[in-house]
Order: sequence, then C-alpha cells, then structure tokens
Amino acid sequence: MERYIQILSISIEAVFANKFRSILTALGIIFGVAAVITMMAIGNGAQQEILEQIKLVGVNNISITPILDLSKNGEDEDQNNTSKNKFSPGLSLEDAQSIKEIIPSVVRISPEVTYETHIIKDGIRRSAKLNGVTPDFFKVFNLNVQNGYMFNKTQMRNGDPVCIIGPSIKAKFFPQENPLGKYIKCGDIWLKVIGVLENRNVSSDATANLGISDYNNNIYTPIQTVLLRYKDRSLINSSALSGSSFVIYGGFASYSFNSSGGDDNSNQLDKIVVQIDDSENLAVTTKILQKMISRRHNEVADFEITVPELLLKQEQRTKDIFNIVLGAIASISLIVGGIGIMNIMLASVMERIREIGVRMATGATRRDIVFQFISEATIISITGGIIGIVLGVVLSKLVMQLTDIKTLISPLSIIISFGVSASVGILFGYMPAKKAANQDPVTSLRHD
Repeated sequence: MERYIQILSISIEAVFANKFRSILTALGIIFGVAAVITMMAIGNGAQQEILEQIKLVGVNNISITPILDLSKNGEDEDQNNTSKNKFSPGLSLEDAQSIKEIIPSVVRISPEVTYETHIIKDGIRRSAKLNGVTPDFFKVFNLNVQNGYMFNKTQMRNGDPVCIIGPSIKAKFFPQENPLGKYIKCGDIWLKVIGVLENRNVSSDATANLGISDYNNNIYTPIQTVLLRYKDRSLINSSALSGSSFVIYGGFASYSFNSSGGDDNSNQLDKIVVQIDDSENLAVTTKILQKMISRRHNEVADFEITVPELLLKQEQRTKDIFNIVLGAIASISLIVGGIGIMNIMLASVMERIREIGVRMATGATRRDIVFQFISEATIISITGGIIGIVLGVVLSKLVMQLTDIKTLISPLSIIISFGVSASVGILFGYMPAKKAANQDPVTSLRHD
C-alpha cells in the first residue's frame, strides 16, 4: 500500500510540474462536464415545470368548452350552414349531469360559469372574475381552503349568496381583518365570505398556453347562485330580448354581466371539466364524450374537447428529445477531452522515456509504471471534472437568471459527471500507461 502511495505522490508531482499542459489537457473534460450538468439542469427544470402545470390543470382531466363562432371550428362551409340550421341548447348543467351518470370512468365533474365583474368594499373597487362552481372544482384542481369551509349542500341547492375568495382578494379588501363572515359586493349582489383559498402561484406562460386563470384573484360562489342571482344565459325572456340588464329569475333579482363569451353566448356553462379514474382511459373517454355531447347538441359542433395532460406530456416528450440531443452533443466534449488526455499522455511518454528507464532500472515494475501514468491521467480528469461541476452549476444559475428558463440541478447529474470524468481518465490513460510500461529499460536509459 505504501508503494502505491509513493507512486501516487510522484504522479501528483508530475502533474504540477507541467501545470500549463495539465490545464490544457483538462479543458475538454471541464467544458464537457459543465455542458452535461447544464443540459441536465435545463431538462430537469423543464420536467419540473411540466409537472407543476399538470397539477394546475389537474390530473386526468378533460376540458369541454363551447365554441362561440362556429365558422372557426374547422368545418367546411356546407357543414357550417347545416349546423346553423340546427338548434343546439349549448353547454349546460344537463350535459354535466348526463356525463356523470352515464360514463363509469368519470370520478368528478366540475361545471363552471365565469363572469368578469367588479368588487366593491369600503370605497375600494377592483376588477375580478366571479366563478360559479361546485365543491368538486376545488378537488379537481387541487385547491385547498386555508381558512373557513366549503359550500354545503343547502347553499348549493338554494343558491345562497356566499363565496370563497382567493388570497389576493383577501390582501386587497381585508388586509388587517379576518374576512370570514364579512360581506363583499360582487357586481350588484352582496356575498358572504365563508372561506379563503391557499395561495397558488400560476405562471404567465401557464395562463396563456393552458387557459388557467389566476386562482388567487378570483371569487368562487355556488354555481346555482350565479344562475339564480346573476344570469342564466340559457333562459330567454322579454327582458333579455329587449336588452335590459335587469331580469327576474325564480323570485331573485338578476343583473346581467358582460361575460367573457360576449353577447352572443347562449351557453349556460363556460366550461365542464371531467376528471376520470385512470390516465389510460383518457383517449377512450374523450371519444365517448365527443359522441355523447354531439348527440345531445343535435350534431352541432359547438363545443371543443381538450386533454391538457396529454398536451403537456407531448410537450414533455418533445423537450426530452431536445434535451437528449443536447446532452449527446455535450457528451461528445467528454470523449474529445478523453482523446486529448490520451494524446498528451502519449506525448508525455515519449518525452519521459529516460525517466521511465531510470525508474525501471531502480526496481520499478511494469505494474508500477502503468499505475503511475494512469494516476496522472485520472488526476487530470478528476480535477477537470471538479472544475467542470463548479462551472456547470454557475452556468445553470446564469441560464435561469438571464433567460428565465427554469433549471434544476440534481445530485444525480453531479455524481454521473464526476464518475464519467474519472472513468475517462482511466480508460484513455490506459494506452499511454501500457506504452510506457512496455519500454525496454536499457533502450530507455540510452534515450536522449
């Protein structure tokens, strides 16, 4: 053991005796390891971002939304004319109820009605979204009530004027007080606050690409409350026809809102989110939903079905392929670095033939010579690997700060990079070491 320690110290001295050459030899390893760590960090960041977006849209969810302009649904002109001549009731609560009763793979169903409105309290007025939902909405999108409680069956059935607010609404209108039990004016109706949601961060990209609203800045009320006390677009009456904004529904005073769908929107619901039991049933359930709703809407293609999770997984596959290609390109730098080590070590053998002869003449075995030169190559590659790891971490941080691309450095990438750098030194250092060990001692001593 002591013998190998002495040989190792000789190898370290040889590396430090030629610092500039050692640094140039290690450059390929340094940049190769740094590139691999950076690429893996970008890939891990992209994967984490996809997982976060899947949580935002919910797991195993299918989204059904109305198409307000049938001329933009991809059909030809004859089909559009046929669709216009047919009557469709639009997306409604009856659709949601039928889906829940008929399709066995459905676990939860969340019908939604959304209106842009304004909130007033103590002279403060802010714009916000009023969402008519059911308790399943919060389960489908993994939203938890931080303070207060969820809508109960009585409130849902009677359409009571109660609401759950997002944390941003609480911060704006109840900064120094507990909002539970307080009233807030939403449009022209006073709603009693019964709960506050936990904070949920939603990126601007997720909002734009996936149609996810800012949960923190919304007000949630029972869907019957919206349909009874505000507006039910599926009902047609004289006030609606004359354009009046004041309507009486079932004894409740209703005030028309400017919905996101516009004045021509006759759909009772703005969205139905269907959560199924297993991701393997997504494709089959989507086909069943397409046929079922199409039949209920008299074959009028006035709705669109999307599966956000499948879209996100497809995006993830695309990014994975991209990251594999970049990782492969980065790995080539390690191979080039290993070839560089081999070339420099071969040149070093030719320069140190006399030294090899002296060592072998004084008792060094061929194994000792092999160990010495492999040790030198391994020291160079490991040192380059350590520097490359530090550089890779720094580059990953810079990429995230300068380009807003999320990066996530995993311990596995560092371990792999370090292991590869050590392996490169051993593999590419073996040939020069073997060449050095095969030198004839007598010929080596005569070498100038």
